[in-house]
Amino acid sequence: MDSLSIESSTQRMLAGSVLLFCAFLALWEWGPTLFGIPAFIIPPASKVWSEFIYMSGNENLLFHTAITAGQVVAGLVLGVLLGMVVGFILGMSPTAEFLLSPYILALQIAPKVAFAPLFIIWFGYTVYPKILVAVLIVFFPVMINVLGAVRSIDPDITRLARAFTASRLQVFWKIEFPASLPPFFAGLRIAATLAVIGVVVGELVGGNTGLGYLLSFGEGAGNTAMVFVAIILLTLIGIVLYGLIVLAERRVLHYMPARVRADG
Repeated sequence: MDSLSIESSTQRMLAGSVLLFCAFLALWEWGPTLFGIPAFIIPPASKVWSEFIYMSGNENLLFHTAITAGQVVAGLVLGVLLGMVVGFILGMSPTAEFLLSPYILALQIAPKVAFAPLFIIWFGYTVYPKILVAVLIVFFPVMINVLGAVRSIDPDITRLARAFTASRLQVFWKIEFPASLPPFFAGLRIAATLAVIGVVVGELVGGNTGLGYLLSFGEGAGNTAMVFVAIILLTLIGIVLYGLIVLAERRVLHYMPARVRADG
């Protein structure tokens, strides 16, 4: 397929996406009235937009959004780093995997919401409980993907490198680390969305700032439009993070076909 056909196909898909979004907005604006749904259950798009304008000027919406976004990024970065380190350790050491896997599995099975009150008791109403909940949620998918990638490396390749007097660090840097990158980015895509969930859980349980706090406040006040505004902004944070990870994946794994990058 030549570049002209690819560009034409891209333009058609973009136009279709824009039309679908416009149809969604139209259905959101006039659908509730058409089906007799009260505005306090599903407010029309125009009412949500008006609430967004009001909150931007009177409810420090930008401040709350920035607080949540910062906590999401911090939880994502820390959770990803921890997941990578543990994944490589378990992948390279069967003994470490045998000893630590039951505890890691128990930590994953335990509901993350249950940890939020505990973290609040330990650290108070600060940013740390929200970040820690995000770290717990992000950690497992990254760790599992890295562990699986390291374990799936052909041992003959490692033995061949050792036969050519490669050190343990060289084997890691030249063989194990590159082989783990596609699955790592696949886990990173999942982690980007889970980090938002983790921070919101922490803010709902014990927050006085952030979009999770606005969600709780809007629910208590019966302000459905405020709840919709918070949900939309949380979704946008997740979309932006996901998009940045996809861009980074294309730059880092530029030598791989797009389907392989996406599938990990």
